[in-house]
Amino acid sequence: MKLRFFVLAAVAAMTLSCGENAEEAFVKDIEAYRQQMGNVGLAVAVVKDNKIVYHANFGVKDIETQEPVQDNSLFRIASISKSFSAVSMLQLVEKGLVSLDTDVSDLAGFPVRNPKFPDKVITLELLMSHTSSLNDSQGYFTLDVINPDANPNWAKCYNDYAPGEGYEYCNLNYNMVGTFIEKLSGERFDQYVVHHVLEPLGLYGGYCVDSLDTSRFVKLYNYDAKQDKMVEQAEAYAPRRDRIDNYRFGYDTPVFSPTGGMKISACDLAKYMMMHMGYGTSPDGVTLITKEHSQSMQTPRSDEEHYGLAIGIVDDRIPGVTLVGHTGGAYGLRSAMYFAPDRSYGLVMISSGCKVDGEGDQNIINGTLTRMYNHFCK
Repeated sequence: MKLRFFVLAAVAAMTLSCGENAEEAFVKDIEAYRQQMGNVGLAVAVVKDNKIVYHANFGVKDIETQEPVQDNSLFRIASISKSFSAVSMLQLVEKGLVSLDTDVSDLAGFPVRNPKFPDKVITLELLMSHTSSLNDSQGYFTLDVINPDANPNWAKCYNDYAPGEGYEYCNLNYNMVGTFIEKLSGERFDQYVVHHVLEPLGLYGGYCVDSLDTSRFVKLYNYDAKQDKMVEQAEAYAPRRDRIDNYRFGYDTPVFSPTGGMKISACDLAKYMMMHMGYGTSPDGVTLITKEHSQSMQTPRSDEEHYGLAIGIVDDRIPGVTLVGHTGGAYGLRSAMYFAPDRSYGLVMISSGCKVDGEGDQNIINGTLTRMYNHFCK
C-alpha cells in the first residue's frame, strides 16, 4: 500500500512538473516570437476536456502607459464576431421567425438581386455562407450601398457569378444579417447578442462601446514605417454616439458592425468557443442553438473555401493539422478561435498589433497557434 502511494505521488509530481515545464517552455518560445514580430500585446487560451487548461497574457494594453494585458482585458476581435451574428440568427430560425431559405429581399425591404442573374433568389443561407455573389466594392458600413433607391452604383455590389455558384468573403453579408436580426427580434442588434448569447453563457462583452468598461480595452496598433513606430488605431473603439443617439431601428445596425465589432476577453472567447465545441451547448449545459444548427454552421457550403455559416475548416494554420473556427483582422489586430474536429482541444489567440506588417503580420496567427499546439496539444 505504501509503495503504491509513493508511486502515485511520484507520477503526480512528474505530471505537475511536466505541466510546469510545458508552460515555461511556451512562455520562453512565445516571448522570443513576440520580440521577432514586434508584438505589442497578446492573450492566449487553451481548452481541453471542456475547460480552459491554460491562459496567459503578454505585452501591454497601451504603449504609452505600459499597462499590461490582463485576464479581463477586452479586445475588438474583428471577424470572429460574425459567428455571434450567425448564432443569433439561427436562434430566430429556431423560433420560426425566419428560415435559411428566406429571400433576403423580403427582409431588406428592397430588392436584393444580382442584376446579371435576376431570377436567382439570394437566401439568408447564401448571405451567411458568403456564397451570395455580393462583394464589398461599394463599402459595407451602410445598407444604402446595395439599395437601388439609394446608390446609383448598387449593381457593382454583385459579382459575375450566380448566387450559390461562387464564394467571396464579404462583410456586407453580415452587416445585412445583423440588420435582419434586429428587424426579426424587435431588439436592437447589440442588445440582442448580449441578452441571448453572452449573458446565458456568463460572458462579458458586446458591440456597443458605451455599454462596456472602456478602461479594459486593449488599444490596437498598426506599424507606420515612415515614423518607424506603432500608431494607435483609435477608430477601432469609436463610440459613434451621434449615430446611436439618432438611431433608426432596422437601418443603422451596421454602426455596431455585426460583421466585426464584438469586444471580449480571450478567456471569455474561449468559453464561447466551448459552446461550438459542444455543438451548441456549453459545458455547463446552456444550449444556445440545436446540435443540428451548430453542425450546420460547421458544414462547408463552398468546396474550395470550406466555409460554413461563420465557421470554416482550415488546414493551413498549423502544418498538418485540421482546425474548425474563424479568424479576425482589423486595425492591426489579429485574432483566432479554432478547435480540433474531434473536439479534443481548442485554441484562442488575440494580438493587438505587430511591427512586422503585411504577410508577416498575418503570420502572428499561425505562429502563435503553432506554438500553442506544440506545447499543449501535440
